Amino acid sequence: MSAAFPFCLKAISQSENGVIAQSRLCMYQSGRDEKRRRPLMYLDVRSDWLSYIDEIPRALVAANAVANLEALERSPRHHHQKAQLLFTVRGVINCEVENAVWIVPPQCAVWIPGRLPHTVFGSGEVECISLFIEPPGAPNLPNECCTITVSSFFRHLLIRANELPERYDVDGPDGRIVSVIFDELAVAPVEDLRLPIPSDSRLKKLTDLLIAAPADHATVAEWASRIAVSERSLNRMLAEQVGMSFGRWRRQLHVVLALRHLSAGQTVQAVAMDLGYESASSFVTMFRKMVGKPPSRYLLERLRPAHHDHGER
Repeated sequence: MSAAFPFCLKAISQSENGVIAQSRLCMYQSGRDEKRRRPLMYLDVRSDWLSYIDEIPRALVAANAVANLEALERSPRHHHQKAQLLFTVRGVINCEVENAVWIVPPQCAVWIPGRLPHTVFGSGEVECISLFIEPPGAPNLPNECCTITVSSFFRHLLIRANELPERYDVDGPDGRIVSVIFDELAVAPVEDLRLPIPSDSRLKKLTDLLIAAPADHATVAEWASRIAVSERSLNRMLAEQVGMSFGRWRRQLHVVLALRHLSAGQTVQAVAMDLGYESASSFVTMFRKMVGKPPSRYLLERLRPAHHDHGER
């Protein structure tokens, strides 16, 4: 039997402000039989498109219609003059910058400051809204990349913003909506959903090892030996580069992996086993300590608004 290989058909969505996104339908075939169809999406990050976005003389530009796809493909590393607010309706979005990965579960958004090189990809079925922002007068908006909680009111503002014309009337009702969005963004609670990525090559190797084998119960000393450093050196490097102990950093990684798997439909029991916990209850205890809520409740609270919104349509 011949090996499976993909045929990819690209479809470009357009609106009055140009290309907004591209999607691909990949048909995996083995011989003559079609095995699977998997719609993907990747954001258009060509330099000409990003330049176009940056040149639009408005404080807010809606770059995407709502995307409802099984996966958001990893974008090339890129940057733009305007900041970006990427709001997750469903699924989990990951924003990777030089020294960290930011996790964006449902009903949260990631704030990406202007000119910051980054790449974006999704986990599970993804539905998202992307806004580019360059507010006048420099309001009190975040200076660094962060994940923020989106309230019900803020969510409806973002949905409304996604419908704004490209060159909306700054002094009219649309302009006032944009001003309220900036006010809400300035006071939105920040969630600690960041996995720091160390710059040291040995620690990067350790990161890869931990991701590849999250259930490995090796001691700190054993992990240190695998990257040819002492336990003391490992703890010192982690403190200097990620500001966390090995234990907390590993638990943060488990939260990141858990959110990805749970949003893709895995059960708490399955995720707990995959991450090496003796029972689901011990995993839930860890998650609650790190995030403040058990995983089922955490995700349920974020899925309710999306389900409610779909029911209103």
